[in-house]
Amino acid sequence: MTDSWETTREGTPGVHAVVSASVAMAGILGKMTEDVLRVEDPYSGERVAELPYEDAASLESKLQSATRAFALWRELPLEERITRVAQGCERFRSAADEIALNVTRQMGKPLGQAEAEVATCLDRAARSSTDAVAALTPDLLEAPEGFAFRIQHEPLGVVFDLAAWNYPLLIPVNVVVPALLAGNTVLLKHSARTPLCARAFAEAFGELGIPGLVQDVVLRHGQVRELISDPRVEHVAFTGSVEGGRDIHRAVGERFIDAGLELGGKDPAYIAEDADLEQAAAGVVDGACYNAGQSCCAVERVYVHRSRHAELLERALSLLADYELGNPLEPATNMGPLASPTAPAFLKKQVEEAVARGARLLTGGSPLDDAPRFFAPTLLDDVPNDANVMQEESFGPLVPVLAVDSDEEALSHMNDTRFGLTASIWTRENARAERLAAGLHAGTIFQNRCDYLEPSLPWTGVGDSGKGSTLSRYGFYGLTRRKALHFKRAGS
Repeated sequence: MTDSWETTREGTPGVHAVVSASVAMAGILGKMTEDVLRVEDPYSGERVAELPYEDAASLESKLQSATRAFALWRELPLEERITRVAQGCERFRSAADEIALNVTRQMGKPLGQAEAEVATCLDRAARSSTDAVAALTPDLLEAPEGFAFRIQHEPLGVVFDLAAWNYPLLIPVNVVVPALLAGNTVLLKHSARTPLCARAFAEAFGELGIPGLVQDVVLRHGQVRELISDPRVEHVAFTGSVEGGRDIHRAVGERFIDAGLELGGKDPAYIAEDADLEQAAAGVVDGACYNAGQSCCAVERVYVHRSRHAELLERALSLLADYELGNPLEPATNMGPLASPTAPAFLKKQVEEAVARGARLLTGGSPLDDAPRFFAPTLLDDVPNDANVMQEESFGPLVPVLAVDSDEEALSHMNDTRFGLTASIWTRENARAERLAAGLHAGTIFQNRCDYLEPSLPWTGVGDSGKGSTLSRYGFYGLTRRKALHFKRAGS
């Protein structure tokens, strides 16, 4: 892990390594000098951007601008805010090619996947506008004759959003767009790895008839705490490490404002004895390896009924062999470099600890010799459930497997974690899925699917996966406050 305010998580047989030795020279992303944040391409090591840090005067100016904008923006009818946010989305769409390329150059995601992220980002924004009507329209309650009871959903003010690098468009859009629709303004600090993504949001949504609606800020860690302590900031949204979430929660607690915290997961999958193995194997391997495994809802533990164990391993080995590691700008590449320079060593240590505990390494298990920022897709079997790779977030392309003898054993193992973001159940029997879902401690339970955010459902977690919700109409609750109107009408 990086220090607490950062939003980072932290020739093999069958793997096609189409990589450049220049990757070995790639420096740490987001290098900090006294005045400038430097961003480097994790594949080539080339300089992507240099952005100045805010000084006291520039940060104060942005705070004042956000506060002034809030006073005007909140007064617009919801229908008008929806219309103007749609205009911002069109600006974002018009810059889609540049935005996708910058995602790839900053954090290494294959370009096709970055382009898909742009499209999904815009879909999320459109869905948020639909949900806003149900979420923000006042609730009219039944009241005695002569009385009126109503609940308003009022904006908070300036929202401070700290976004992570792994899905650098989807993570901020889940806050920026609903915050605007609710009547708030936003200061957006992106990870030091992906600050150009924050700038893209500011350019698209920053001035929709009113300047200062969304502004990007480039901050040192000390400035983050100072900004949270400023009385003009009314809410904090953070996606990142558990350690960072604890620090954010302590800081907002000093002011009794709230924070939405998405802090990661150790998401399990259970393949039951009646599962469609072709579907299940494809799902869990993709769920573990998409975006090089750098996803808070990636499949990080696989439990399989012993009767299907051998078949799962055979299918998983075949699927893992199909990954093309290489230049993320090349169309054939479907797995890019790891964004964090320390991630390969961390993953290798997890694998070695598991093997020392009795696990079998079936493929992968180490960085590529000629390209150390790449980690070979890895399959481990017979992994003890208390091994680090089964308990601590990996954030890499690892598939650790453990056979079980019953649904009850699987459920016990799945709940044996401090995290609780998602869990998936692979079964043809709907009653089994319902029964297991009732006992699982996680924010989202999937049947025959995994590693997916459905925007009509709230995205939330339990335990060390954080607190609060984004997406759906429930995502507006943390970005608004309830005002109860209790009127005894005149003349009654």
